[in-house]
Amino acid sequence: MTPLLVIIDVLSALTLIGLVLLHSGRGGGLSDMFGGGLGAQAAGSTVIEKNLDRITVVVALVFTFVTLALALLMDE
Repeated sequence: MTPLLVIIDVLSALTLIGLVLLHSGRGGGLSDMFGGGLGAQAAGSTVIEKNLDRITVVVALVFTFVTLALALLMDE
């Protein structure tokens, strides 16, 4: 069971890194890549950015719980 948790932990960590890099910073990111330039900045977050936020939170939670599970299993 531990090797499966390690694989899930590594995959979720790499996915989380990729998702964070897709977020828009001061200008740019996923919304600008798909043509959400000035209109998206004036209107606030786009649907793509909101979904990206949700996916990032879910992957971060998976990463957190799997890491905690691995830490508890290593103690035994």
